[in-house]
Amino acid sequence: MTIGVTIKRIALVTDFGAGIYVGQVIARLSHGVPGLPIIDLIHDLPPFRPDLAAYLLPALIRDLPRGTLYLCVVDPGVGGDRHGLVLEAGGDLFVGPDNGLLSRVARRTPDARACRIDWQPPGQSPSFQGRDWFAPVAAALCRGESPALRQVAIDRLSGVDWPDALPAVVYVDTYGNLMCGLQAACFPVDARMQVGECSLRRVRTFCEALPGEAFWYENALGLVELAVNQGRADRVLGLAPGDRVAPPEAV
Repeated sequence: MTIGVTIKRIALVTDFGAGIYVGQVIARLSHGVPGLPIIDLIHDLPPFRPDLAAYLLPALIRDLPRGTLYLCVVDPGVGGDRHGLVLEAGGDLFVGPDNGLLSRVARRTPDARACRIDWQPPGQSPSFQGRDWFAPVAAALCRGESPALRQVAIDRLSGVDWPDALPAVVYVDTYGNLMCGLQAACFPVDARMQVGECSLRRVRTFCEALPGEAFWYENALGLVELAVNQGRADRVLGLAPGDRVAPPEAV
């Protein structure tokens, strides 16, 4: 498969958190494509949960510049028999495991094309394929090279049969706000969300809620987000990544 995207930057999307792993990947990438910007987009995705990250990823990249290669690693099956994947979608490239992580981007992008990676480097660590497999593939693609790739139909990818929306918490930010796998534009402005005994109204932004009030709103990524003005929604509402929520309903 010929890649039709010129890459201007690399953005890292992982569940690696703080520690040695991100720096190792960046060092490998900077050696392979010196001078190309490398952006730490997110490293605190819910660990081991590609089924949640899949619903955040399309929103995360929605307003970002095209010509980006997203190196995406949330990979509880590292070293196993799941495939490596290169996805071309919407003027960007995505490299990562074929475990559902890229499925929503693939499904929601009409021009998406996918390839399985048939090349593996010698001497790689089976427990750190983000550094030893996916990063070298990403670097090669940025140089205009094409490692051994085998095109595969989008409907053969892992996770493409997942529902398009996920009524669950997919990410908790540093303020305790709860992002859900639901696109806010799908719900009316007067809809309320029932969370336990709390009925949450929709507001435009934080300043429209009283201090300590829980509410929901359309966040900057276009997702339904539960928040508390000057407080932590995760503590107030008792929710964590993976917990189900009732979608907003019109009053």
